[in-house]
Amino acid sequence: MALFSYIFAKITHSMKWILFLLLFPICSFAQVDTSNTAFAKAETFFNNKKYTQAKPIFQSYLKQHPNDLKTLEYLGDIYGYAEDWDEAINYYEKLVELAPKVANYHYKYGGVLGMKALAISKIRALALVGDIKEAFVTATELDPTHIEARWALVEFYIQLPGIIGGSESKAKRYANELSKLSPVDGYLAHGYIAEYNDKPKDAEYNYKKAVAVGGSVVCYTKLYEHYEKNDAPDKALQVLDEARKKYNSENRLHYQLGKIAGQYGIGLDQGIECLDKYIMNYTPADGVPKDWAYYRLAQIYRHKMEKQKASVWISKALEDRPDFKEALAEKKIIELL
Repeated sequence: MALFSYIFAKITHSMKWILFLLLFPICSFAQVDTSNTAFAKAETFFNNKKYTQAKPIFQSYLKQHPNDLKTLEYLGDIYGYAEDWDEAINYYEKLVELAPKVANYHYKYGGVLGMKALAISKIRALALVGDIKEAFVTATELDPTHIEARWALVEFYIQLPGIIGGSESKAKRYANELSKLSPVDGYLAHGYIAEYNDKPKDAEYNYKKAVAVGGSVVCYTKLYEHYEKNDAPDKALQVLDEARKKYNSENRLHYQLGKIAGQYGIGLDQGIECLDKYIMNYTPADGVPKDWAYYRLAQIYRHKMEKQKASVWISKALEDRPDFKEALAEKKIIELL
């Protein structure tokens, strides 16, 4: 997991909005405040992920209300989605200055600082380390229940080299705090620390506990990914099968099972069934393009020594993307059957 990639995913997909009362002068004729109406329109655009349409309206509103916290936060989020870290930093920094007691503002500020650190040279990134840590620590101090900030510090301390502040013991401290707030997050955090430090048995124990306690798609995903990384595809397949039965509407699980089947040559018929479902129910939100599903089906039929079917699927994968390197390599293997 790249440093802070998890953090920003949390920022942008699990926002806990802090609502503020916006007071506008109302004249005796009860006229509608057009700027407030525009703000509501911008919020609608934002909630529908139409950030390009929302941004100019929020910017116009901010000119009239330069210290409006909600607008500053929305604009910071929009620039964050656009990966314009400098602009996002400017908005979140102002939020921290205007409302220094709001934990989530410090958390978001630390998150975009971390993303900027990923985008610049390592030497320049070192200058941001202190500010990143301070932002996350402040968030945890201001809000004893802030789960995301504690996750950020787990990752921060475990991935940062010891010479510049990294510390397994501090990472475990925040993982322990997570355990008190949310047992499943605690198990996932301890599993992550163990995995990063190449302690597969400890990682497996914690991820299995997370599945038992939480049982979410995230928990199952961490466990099957752990097995896959540690060359245990049979166990990964078993976990994925259990997960897809529980969360049949999670289409990405169908692809992942098909991937294991194609890559390792196990559970082949099961893999075909899952990939057929993945293709049938595919939407861009599933994350993995359909050409990869075609490629995995070709792999499965090659394992089954069914050259004709394998050739059909690999041709379909290459039809969608002629420069698909993995598919081109698979085609050569199929041709040798």
